[in-house]
Amino acid sequence: MADVSRLSVWVNEQESGILARETRQKYVFAYSPAVSDRSAVSLTMPVRLESWVSRELHPVFQMNLPEGALLETIRRAIAKIIGEDDLSILRVTGGNQVGRNRFSLPGSDYPGFKDTTESLEELLTFPDTTELFNELIKRYALRSGVSGVQPKVLLEAIQRGTLVSSGYIVKSSGSDYPQLAANEYFCMMAAKRAGLPVPEFYLAENGGLFVMRRFDVAPNGTYLGFEDMCSLQAMGTRQKYDSTCERVSKSIKDFVSCEHVMAAREQFFAMLILSVMVRNGDSHLKNFGVLYGNPLTGVILAPVYDVIATTVYLKHDVPALSLAGARKWWPRRILDRFAMAHLFLSASTIRHVVERVADAVMEVRKMIPEYCGNHPQFRDIGGQMMAIWKEGVNGLRG
Repeated sequence: MADVSRLSVWVNEQESGILARETRQKYVFAYSPAVSDRSAVSLTMPVRLESWVSRELHPVFQMNLPEGALLETIRRAIAKIIGEDDLSILRVTGGNQVGRNRFSLPGSDYPGFKDTTESLEELLTFPDTTELFNELIKRYALRSGVSGVQPKVLLEAIQRGTLVSSGYIVKSSGSDYPQLAANEYFCMMAAKRAGLPVPEFYLAENGGLFVMRRFDVAPNGTYLGFEDMCSLQAMGTRQKYDSTCERVSKSIKDFVSCEHVMAAREQFFAMLILSVMVRNGDSHLKNFGVLYGNPLTGVILAPVYDVIATTVYLKHDVPALSLAGARKWWPRRILDRFAMAHLFLSASTIRHVVERVADAVMEVRKMIPEYCGNHPQFRDIGGQMMAIWKEGVNGLRG
């Protein structure tokens, strides 16, 4: 069967326009007549009469294309039925995407899945998380519009004592990066202790799964707009490492609402400091983003997500984005200079952020030995994390 060549794009149950592949070298998106400015599919693609044309699939539509193991699972499932090009994958996963854009065949109703609902408690206490995750992949791979190389799925789950389900992202460690779920849990705990905005998150009792509540869903159940920095910088997913911290600071200025810009700048600086202290070398463009209910007002920097101590797996790993022309674990003076020149933070704010993050990292570091005692399989990774965290904190405090 031929690959899909046209899709309807929906924003919160309103059909906003048509996405089409005109030739193999050109994608076109055209808004439907009378669509309001609030139904823009991207902050970089406001509503207008003229079509939006791109040689590759527009970055905002690339944003949630699955990667890695999830992508291969989806391709194997659909290749013989509807094709395996990008639009075919969007058709399959388009009813459940991170953010508010959805995709369907033209003429179809608003896309969506009647999800089965899991128990959050069972996800966190199931004895064999490898078996459980393989089952979750079978159930939810074709309804998981989420990027990232780490194996993950989107699903609905209910907490004990509640009647309303919530959306979650469930991640597995995978064989290439042992104990990755616990690694991410402690890094995210450090972000939380530092006062950074984080989604609700959990670690399975045996350490095999990291579960994070979706931050793109409003309390009333409507989906919020989310765009990562790849989309905001008009770059495809494959270019997620081809940028700089200086460009991210400019994107914050360009897209975050005026009343939230200074808070976003301080948050970005704290995220940068955290990445240096815990040695997170994977803080690329797709791991920063903005969140909004209305694209015209109220755009904020998205909460912290996908923070991992990568140097326990890649000893010589370096930061994903360059700063001051270099990719290295920058010294304090370089970071201070960047914060003053590009984020317009005061010296006192810079000192406060560094101390706050350093204290949080060292507090969480003290939690690792007890966890290692109860989970011997984490001792090697946990020991390495403790060593590199101490080095990272001392390097910036000194």
